[in-house]
Amino acid sequence: MPVAVDRTRAMTASVVPASPLKPTQDAPNNDVQAPNPRKRRKAKGKEVEELEEEAWSWKSLTDSSASRVPPIFTRDGSYFFSAAGPSVKIHSVATGEVVSTLTPPPNSVSGGAGTSQHTDTVTAAILSPHNPFQLITGSQDGYIRTWDFLDASLLQTISISHPIFHLAAHEKFREHIFVATARSTKKKTKGGVATAEDNVTVSRVSLIPKADSTTSAVHSSSEIINVGKTRLTSGLAVSPSGAWLVATAGHKAYVCQTGDLKAGFTKFVSPERLTCLAFHPSEEYFATGDATGCIRLWYCLNESATTKTPGVEKTAQTTTLHWHAHAVSSLSFTANGAYLLSGGEEAVLVIWQLHTGKKEYVPRVGSPILHIALLSTGGEEEYLLSLADASFVFIRASSLKIFRSIARIKLDPAISYDRPSTSSSVPLAVHPLSSTLILPSSHPSSLQTFALSSSKLVSELEVSPSNRVSRRDDKPLQPARVERVVLSDSGDWMATVDTREAEDPPRPEVYMKIWQWDRKSGFWILNTRIDRPHGPTRLSGIAFRPGLRSQEDLLLATVGADGNIKTWRIRSVKTKSEGVEEFWVARSSLRFRAEIPSDVSWSPDGSLLAVSVGSHVAIYEPDSNTLCQVLTCPDCPSASTLQFLGASGRYLLVNGPQDVLLWDLVSQTLRWRHRSPVAINQVIAHPTEEQFAILERVQSTTADAPSTRVSIFQTGSSVPVAIRTLPFRLRGTISVPPTGFLPTDPSGFALVGITEAWSVVVFGDDIQLPEEEGASAHGITQDASVRKRTLFHDIFGVSAFADLTSIPGPSTAPIPTHAWDGKEAVEIFDAPAHLLPPLESLFDSVMDSFLAARPEEDEEEPEQQPEDEMDVDEPADEDDRPAKGGAPLDRVVDRQEMHGFVELFMNYAIKAPPSRPPPVQANGIHKPNGIPPHLNGPRATPKSTPKANPNGATPNGHAYTPSRPPPADASPASTAGKKRKKSLG
Repeated sequence: MPVAVDRTRAMTASVVPASPLKPTQDAPNNDVQAPNPRKRRKAKGKEVEELEEEAWSWKSLTDSSASRVPPIFTRDGSYFFSAAGPSVKIHSVATGEVVSTLTPPPNSVSGGAGTSQHTDTVTAAILSPHNPFQLITGSQDGYIRTWDFLDASLLQTISISHPIFHLAAHEKFREHIFVATARSTKKKTKGGVATAEDNVTVSRVSLIPKADSTTSAVHSSSEIINVGKTRLTSGLAVSPSGAWLVATAGHKAYVCQTGDLKAGFTKFVSPERLTCLAFHPSEEYFATGDATGCIRLWYCLNESATTKTPGVEKTAQTTTLHWHAHAVSSLSFTANGAYLLSGGEEAVLVIWQLHTGKKEYVPRVGSPILHIALLSTGGEEEYLLSLADASFVFIRASSLKIFRSIARIKLDPAISYDRPSTSSSVPLAVHPLSSTLILPSSHPSSLQTFALSSSKLVSELEVSPSNRVSRRDDKPLQPARVERVVLSDSGDWMATVDTREAEDPPRPEVYMKIWQWDRKSGFWILNTRIDRPHGPTRLSGIAFRPGLRSQEDLLLATVGADGNIKTWRIRSVKTKSEGVEEFWVARSSLRFRAEIPSDVSWSPDGSLLAVSVGSHVAIYEPDSNTLCQVLTCPDCPSASTLQFLGASGRYLLVNGPQDVLLWDLVSQTLRWRHRSPVAINQVIAHPTEEQFAILERVQSTTADAPSTRVSIFQTGSSVPVAIRTLPFRLRGTISVPPTGFLPTDPSGFALVGITEAWSVVVFGDDIQLPEEEGASAHGITQDASVRKRTLFHDIFGVSAFADLTSIPGPSTAPIPTHAWDGKEAVEIFDAPAHLLPPLESLFDSVMDSFLAARPEEDEEEPEQQPEDEMDVDEPADEDDRPAKGGAPLDRVVDRQEMHGFVELFMNYAIKAPPSRPPPVQANGIHKPNGIPPHLNGPRATPKSTPKANPNGATPNGHAYTPSRPPPADASPASTAGKKRKKSLG
């Protein structure tokens, strides 16, 4: 243990001049109501005016939770809808981007901004069965809205005055839909709240408004027919024929004939609680999933089974399928009805073959499955999975593999399942090189990278590989959790600390991992893993030495519950291949008396290292590990965090559970002390200015929403200069640099935090985020969707079908040359073999990539020619000569050349081949892919010749080589100016 030198001096609060204000008078008022002018108060003869509490500007970057509404595809499959709070987002299937957002007008939105419980949340959505360009939504505030999503306009709003849970419609019932709504009840909870959600009424509602309500913005339905009462519904659907209405709720399936709604429901009992419902697309039976993972196919849709018997609950003939260990979240039949898809908490998509009972799996989709939707527009089927972390995954039916993922910021799945989150740590950091945020991901062992400028999820890093299954039985598994993440100022190094709780013995497994940023690939690469950096105890503080330093001067400081203060450095070792390998090793280990350190911080220039140990702050000189100063304050027995303030680092900010101390290191005095009447959540220092913010959790009652009060201080006084309020509580907060992230005032605060509901929010002074694409309502045009690939795209490439109206003219700029690397030729064979065209048609494309065009040389002596042929001179056109140079130039195929290709296909592929005796097959050998031997062969004789272009020029003026020998009257550009052979006969 290092010995303190003589110049080390301990400073205590007893020798420091008292603060001009008493601690009890420094705390701001705990009132969080609307801003009101407060009375003036006096302190030591000076009149001090209390500040008004003002709401701080903020914006959420995530949705409150994953949508409970299944995604819905448009009729042509170009877009799909997803509900997010009171809005409906329209995604492009081809790109996954949000192209438009349907949001109700403010006068029809019941929830206020910033409220924690929105009553206007969209809870159900269906496409209109009579107009495929209309979307019908139901919300928790009791409104049925009809949208024209092409024009992004609200057509009609009907109020039924009860929260809506499910919607169902059928083309057989024009201007009518079936609605499951909450009904009033006399039963109340212990808190006096009515249990309305436990009682549901299923009704048929007319979309034709009453005559006396047509002039108002919100209409009333002209007819509402109650079908029956149920418990809280988990599904509502109409059979494909429109003859049956089925609702699932609790342990029962409710069945009713749509032709006789007054007869009400017939109840069929299930042994377990039903969780989801799906109808077969063509036959009269339906499937349900229950809480134990069983899937049942119900065969009860007939008049004899639905005959009511008073006082008797019926049971139906069913078929049981069981694989899931937990509740089934979603079911969906394929378009032909031969397969049934199921998903749940196991994060595995199961495909059941109904007539055999066999099943296939798509495991590890990333998060528990909430909903399954099918896209079938005549081509290959695709499955769209809505996951519990608010992301979407596309799966191809042919390969059963994930080929596209759509995500913004992934949420903790526990929030989507209405369970308390088990995550306690909040790793937050800013990466300056890529201008991105590093946030906790949906799984506690992973981190995600989010770009504020584009509002897109960049990547996800799995820090500790672990099993993604949440629980085996009822007891959840304990995964590894990323607790801390810090980055160097250069952005080249990142240190993470992940911990896993061990049951026997009860000691945590702690790993510190140091990652290096790969600038070429844009990913983090694991450089060093250090097991148990502080023995069997947890790591309580970690920080990189600030500044853009060399590899030799860069240090990493850590403190742990074992009482040690450690520093780590980079070691370089030469490898056998004459390279240099870098990794991190321990540099030094210190202790301060018998105290346990709680946090560590560096001065802005990296010349001092401060460590909080109990009621003391030990300041070291890092190069020699010399103890320079000890700051002591008996009034704050346990300092939780500390940080240097301002760009010069003159002030040191220390905070405890309810105290904040400001030390002046130049004068070696305690400038002032502030005591808060409530627990301090966090203290955030401004990155450049000498000011900081104290975040306090306001004590709220049951009627008030939880909130946070932010007091902003400067070094000159212990009285806050401003007080701000936020309508949520925070788990963790970081300060964002003023440049490169947000266009805000550099002297103001720009903060990013994670709320208790695991939402990512940006707040501060005059926060201005760039407007996201598709965040507002926009009309959808036909050009918004990307055209699907066809056979011509596979053969000629996507670039050949660019917009011909916007083809740029020939460029006069010199064309850069580069060495051939073979990638162009290899990419041709990336497609599956059964989708590739015949190799005869690929030969010229491959050879053009391998061989460069031969430059023109002096004409050599022609070879001796047969007697029955003679040389015929053809006029050469200057524009038709082959281009000089190395690599072939990229061509743009225009419409005229495409007409030539179409005529070529018509002549050779569509017309029947000329009659000729079949060739003799040796041992039954035939050509692959069904290609006749007389097509694309070297001796093929065309039945008819396409019309030749004048002067033998290609349509676009570039030289090219056809895939077959040209006809006699067609002269390609590559033969211009040369001799060709012409038969005398």
